[in-house]
Amino acid sequence: MMFGVSLVLMFGILLLVGGRAFQLAPPMPDAVVATDGDTTDVIFTSDDIRDGRDVWRRLGGMELGSVWGHGSYLAPDWTADVLHREAVAMLDADGEFDSLSEPARAARIAEFAARLRVNTYDSETGHITVSPERAQAIAEITTHYQALFGGSGDGPEAEAMREAFAIPNAPLGPDPDEDIRTLVSWWWWTSWAAATLRPDDTVTYTNNWPHEPLVGNKPTSSIFIWTFVSIVLLIAGIGALCWFFLREREEWQKDTEPPPGYPDKSPIATVEPTASMRGVVKYIWIVAVLLGLQILLGAVTAHYAVEGHEFYGIPLAEIAPYALTRTWHVQLAVLWIATAWLGAGLYLAPMIAGSEPPLQKLGVDVLWVALVIAVLGSLAGEWLALTGRMTDPAMVYWFGHQGYEFLDMGRFWQILIFAGLLIWLGLMARCLVPAIRAGGADKHLLILLLISSAGIGLLFGAGFLYERDTHLTIAEYWRWWVVHLWVEGVFEVFATAWVAWVFVHMKLLRPSTAAVYVMFSAMIFLGGGVLGTFHHLYFAGTPEAVLALGAVFSALEVVPLALIG
Repeated sequence: MMFGVSLVLMFGILLLVGGRAFQLAPPMPDAVVATDGDTTDVIFTSDDIRDGRDVWRRLGGMELGSVWGHGSYLAPDWTADVLHREAVAMLDADGEFDSLSEPARAARIAEFAARLRVNTYDSETGHITVSPERAQAIAEITTHYQALFGGSGDGPEAEAMREAFAIPNAPLGPDPDEDIRTLVSWWWWTSWAAATLRPDDTVTYTNNWPHEPLVGNKPTSSIFIWTFVSIVLLIAGIGALCWFFLREREEWQKDTEPPPGYPDKSPIATVEPTASMRGVVKYIWIVAVLLGLQILLGAVTAHYAVEGHEFYGIPLAEIAPYALTRTWHVQLAVLWIATAWLGAGLYLAPMIAGSEPPLQKLGVDVLWVALVIAVLGSLAGEWLALTGRMTDPAMVYWFGHQGYEFLDMGRFWQILIFAGLLIWLGLMARCLVPAIRAGGADKHLLILLLISSAGIGLLFGAGFLYERDTHLTIAEYWRWWVVHLWVEGVFEVFATAWVAWVFVHMKLLRPSTAAVYVMFSAMIFLGGGVLGTFHHLYFAGTPEAVLALGAVFSALEVVPLALIG
């Protein structure tokens, strides 16, 4: 009961603070304009920013550099890069900055930063207004990126930089200047949010991230305060858990004594596999293949840091650039781990039920086919998108690359994976529910197994709560529901319950003891893990409450590790 109440409370806070983050997210302007007296020039429009985001997806999104700190780190963080280049261009505009004395430079930077950080967004017109000097800096940045990505101004220097960043030559085709202009608008908006103060506040929309002294971005007092608070609570949490463990240790030792009739060999080993259990073997083969491919792709991806366009002299980037191999490497890790646990659940389900439900084998086979289609289809779609063979923005989003790390696959393949997870949940439930109704000694353990199975099936659906044009802050919030709560939360509970059931039926644990242990483990996992989701969102356009909750509860996630061994 207490566990259920605490879960409802934590998810309630997660949703409440998430809703507040949506309200306080950096505004997406209708236009960015430069004013000079009576003259107003439109630099970017909202359509430019949206189109730039689509171009970003074609480059690999978070798999080629990062935005707001999320992504890969061979290419730059584009938010930080744009911000720094803009600041340097504006400070150097009059040509005098380098000749100034140190005190004069410091004074110039302080005055410049105070001016740049002013929030010029007008909610009535939907416009962000910039100075002519800033507009000129944006033009210089655009020229730089047009050369970098193979447009106007391309040359040996730009090519050397592309190789250093593992960006393929001509990644956006033969005439990319307009695409690059819109791409800059997308990155510039993220940098504007990083350097602009929230209304009536002294910190930027990204809590002063990235660190950039030229624009006054330095760690806030809240960052220091909540860092120290989290360290203190981490130490206190470890102490409290050690005290509780030692207090209960003697009683637990009695509980962990195996029940009478300790077998000399595993009862599970004597189980005759059913048709569906034998059908799980192909899942294991898929896991082995995906794991092997992931390792190979990891080696290739790492090598791109040495040769940005080649693999030991082979021009591999022409057919499999860095952004693609990294996409596949990350995605395959999620897929083989998930497939392994799905197969483990399907193998155990008939043993739990005591018999095989009708058509269970057919369900196992259909699920396997769906997974294979989704895996192969998503890999092919990503290859088409990131090698320039698929360029239509809608097609790229639906069948190619969404741009978000860990959830890179096109939306269609994501839907197919979700459908497969719902099939898996149905196959698990048709075995678990009758066993729970039978009221055996392991009833409470099976309830936990069913709840965690439902979490695996349903939480993946959080990835559908953002769409192609959803605000980046909102998209990041829901993305981390999947990545953090799915991978680092419910899978842990499922794994613990699965292993506990096996131990019970090997007569190594009593059912009541196993249920208590799984419940206790889940409380520790999720006690810090649910609100610990916020530690991924410190600088994603979220308020300082996210920083406080994320720091404290993510520190508590580490507490159980102190007692391992």
